[in-house]
Amino acid sequence: MRVLVTGGAGFVGSRVVTALVERGADVRVLDSLDPGVHAVAPEVDARAELVVGDVADPAVAAAAVEDVDAVCHQAAKVGLGVDFGDVGAYVAANDVGTASLLGALWSRRFDGRLVLASSMVVYGEGRSRCPRHGLVAPGPRRASDLDAGRFDAPCPQPGCGETVEVAAVTEDTPADPRNVYAATKLHQEHLCALWGREAGASVVALRYHNVYGPGMPRDTPYAGVAAIFLSALARGRAPQVFEDGGQTRDFIHVDDVARANVLALTVPGAAGAYNVASGSPHTVLDMAEALARATGGGLRPEVTGRWRGGDVRHVVASPRRAVDQLGFVAEVGFAEGMAALAASPRAPAGR
Repeated sequence: MRVLVTGGAGFVGSRVVTALVERGADVRVLDSLDPGVHAVAPEVDARAELVVGDVADPAVAAAAVEDVDAVCHQAAKVGLGVDFGDVGAYVAANDVGTASLLGALWSRRFDGRLVLASSMVVYGEGRSRCPRHGLVAPGPRRASDLDAGRFDAPCPQPGCGETVEVAAVTEDTPADPRNVYAATKLHQEHLCALWGREAGASVVALRYHNVYGPGMPRDTPYAGVAAIFLSALARGRAPQVFEDGGQTRDFIHVDDVARANVLALTVPGAAGAYNVASGSPHTVLDMAEALARATGGGLRPEVTGRWRGGDVRHVVASPRRAVDQLGFVAEVGFAEGMAALAASPRAPAGR
């Protein structure tokens, strides 16, 4: 099987490439090697073919899809950005890049499988359970509440205001993107699904939850929070935890994510969206404390009470559909993964 992996020089994409090669696939990597993302030479598996170019360029995309049997689309601009002023950059990289790839596949009359790297951000604030109204979708958090330290959104039903508990999102939870990046990821899903129906092709969208692991980028606006905490600890500073640290997430190791991609590319009948999650949620403060313990410097995280616009409070996932249909079960536990992350070399700034 010949597989095209776009963004195959990135944090997740490079792991996917190696996982595929080790299973006997012939892999072509398409990556722009953007210096804003790759400050040093990327570590692309030498057994893969590397094509340097931008998937948003129709000519590059057309050449890249030549003779491939499956496509794994990882290329994207990631992170929350700064504010809505980033809209053009995100749409150009994510929406236009995906449209270019799909246009090339359409012109080639490709009807193989396409796996898209999507994200849990499409769920927005996820969902919660109110003691009076059952499952509810939390409304947007107000700046006045956040300034006052009221970080959990109350029940959105008129006249209720009850404190709600976090509930796991499933793939049929209504999408509710709360920032530009999230909107582009949802649009990528829609574009791919439309192409799949028209082309008679199989499309799988993997909604990654909070991915971490060795080699993750640091000191960039798009770095994961784990990388930011580790960068602080490496400088002898306490990790700065926003809000009260109670933000709940599902942290998933990058090697598990790579394995999910291989399954999504190869399991017969796979189609639609799947949460790629461990099913064992932890708070952001849990992660900061685990990393601080593992580095052994005696530092403790500092809970700042500060907040960032566009952040969501709780998003945890049910992995059941991926378990049942892909046979995917996360293998790297939270404590094990965080200890290994803390002990690993850091990727340079800008990577």
